[in-house]
Amino acid sequence: MGIQCTASQYVSALGCGPHYEYAIEDFCLGKFRLDMQELDQRHWCNWEDTVELYEELTNCTYLVALKMDCFWPNRLVDEFFIRVHRHYFHDCSLTGRLPMDPPNRILGPFIVVPILVTLLMTALVVWRSKRSEGIV
Repeated sequence: MGIQCTASQYVSALGCGPHYEYAIEDFCLGKFRLDMQELDQRHWCNWEDTVELYEELTNCTYLVALKMDCFWPNRLVDEFFIRVHRHYFHDCSLTGRLPMDPPNRILGPFIVVPILVTLLMTALVVWRSKRSEGIV
């Protein structure tokens, strides 16, 4: 509660603009850094472990914007989160959950059915063209 009051007094005195960026860096990112340091770095890419911290960070940027009468989201917030992602989540595609093909029992029908339909249609066209030659 004490941090929130101090942050509110500090933020309300500054107004909107470049001060917003400094405010979210000081208040929001500072807490996020501490929380992420407590979390083992191997778990940074695990969404279940970081979702709560990330939501708190997002909410903090919103509350600061609200207190400073800034629109949210805005360009500064976008740039802020890009920096956060570059620092904390830049290698998550390598260490996190990689995209994988579905199991063969699911993928198989999506491959076999179009092939069979193509062969069936080809056979039907050939059969119809031979049948209509004699009817002229």
